[in-house]
Amino acid sequence: MYLIEIYKSVQGESTFAGLPCVFVRLAGCNLRCSWCDSEYTFKGGYRQTLDEVEEAVAALAPVRLVEFTGGEPMLQERELVPLMERMLANGYTLMIETSGERPLGSVPKDVHKIVDVKCPGSGEGGTFRMENLETLTKRDEMKFVISDRNDYEFARDFALEHRLAELGGAVLFSPAFKRAPSLERSTSNCALDPRLLVEWMLADGVPARLSLQIHKFIWEPQKKGV
Repeated sequence: MYLIEIYKSVQGESTFAGLPCVFVRLAGCNLRCSWCDSEYTFKGGYRQTLDEVEEAVAALAPVRLVEFTGGEPMLQERELVPLMERMLANGYTLMIETSGERPLGSVPKDVHKIVDVKCPGSGEGGTFRMENLETLTKRDEMKFVISDRNDYEFARDFALEHRLAELGGAVLFSPAFKRAPSLERSTSNCALDPRLLVEWMLADGVPARLSLQIHKFIWEPQKKGV
């Protein structure tokens, strides 16, 4: 499989936020979101066997929480699914962050899926594969990156219409970051002020959780490998 990097940090998003985590970042993505902070994954990378990937993860012990991310990791489904099955059998807790544009039925049930449904402001709205809703379990989470009021209303209506809080686990509303953030570790780099997003959520009583990318407040927002 083709990778960009494997590194150890703290989980920056989801209900696992703040926990030590090993990130396995795969190469390649078929979407081009307007706010993407991982464009360096679109091309290149290096090839490793499944054994080599698992050995690299094990070398970052004692962390046993692992997230597969990208890019879009499900573009390498043929190699990724057997690797996840092996690592689950070896006692790892696994996460995968995916857009849901690829079918998710083959992802092992014990893997925590973080599914990033694209809002209109991403430029990739409508790419989510609706049948993936049938794969959700209580361990899975649905994320919406929100850049303006239109994105918020889309996310709110999608969450309510499809009863996401009942289908899966947490529903995450995350303010988008600017494409060219400063070195400031503050909300000034958010494309949408988190306080405004919270005000909207409280006004509507939407069953969702505010999710901030805490790694962008711990380190400079553009820093890689953290």
